[in-house]
Amino acid sequence: MIIIDNEHIDLETPSGTMRTHIVRPAAPGKYPGILFFSEIFQVTGPIRRTAAMLAGHGYVVAMPEVYHEFEPAGTVLKYDQAGSDRGNFLKTAKPVAGYDADARVILDYLKTRPDCTGKLGAMGICMGGHLAFRAAFNPDVAGTVCFYATDIHSGTLGEGKHDDSQARAGEIKGELMMVWGRQDPHVPAEGRLKLLTRLTELNTKINWHEVNGAHAFLRDEGVRYDPEHAHAMMGLVFNFFHRRLGEGDLSA
Repeated sequence: MIIIDNEHIDLETPSGTMRTHIVRPAAPGKYPGILFFSEIFQVTGPIRRTAAMLAGHGYVVAMPEVYHEFEPAGTVLKYDQAGSDRGNFLKTAKPVAGYDADARVILDYLKTRPDCTGKLGAMGICMGGHLAFRAAFNPDVAGTVCFYATDIHSGTLGEGKHDDSQARAGEIKGELMMVWGRQDPHVPAEGRLKLLTRLTELNTKINWHEVNGAHAFLRDEGVRYDPEHAHAMMGLVFNFFHRRLGEGDLSA
């Protein structure tokens, strides 16, 4: 088992200071970097535990507080109705350009770390899956994993509930891994098919997985958690990132 180091850093973005949480192997050496976007609730316990699993497989993982313009540093929204309402409000209060700028800042930061190989990937869950999809527009992102990414099919992310994610999908040069729950009401079958058709037309390098699970089946907290599907899909995630980014100095 790899022992995990935890830290945070405050990064300057065009829209203000953004606290970013870092987990990485404690063993010395260089490791690929992963930009990991959270759900609408920011950096919760389940998000940290998922990031720790990634770090334990040999990655420097950076988790931004996506609502840094609106909430004090360190804010974590609760998995309750009030937290959901606040998170969903902020999701469409922030301009899409702000999300994109945040991603670029973190990718550039990861490259400067002496413990990073410079190989970069992205991953996200729920809204974070959509943000990871957009991070893949950056040509230095070699592999991206999106778990039940919301709003791509409807184009309703950001201020004004309008985004250009499908229109810009042709900018993705790396490989995608898209994971969905078939019982997820947020991304219905027609929405998934719409996105798959678009990516197929673009000849995107894509791995497409649908399981019989609900929205948030990966989150190890709450009634929708499905440990069997979560374990199976995370195994595919580790294989995907090892193939796309390499394994760094894991043996150290």
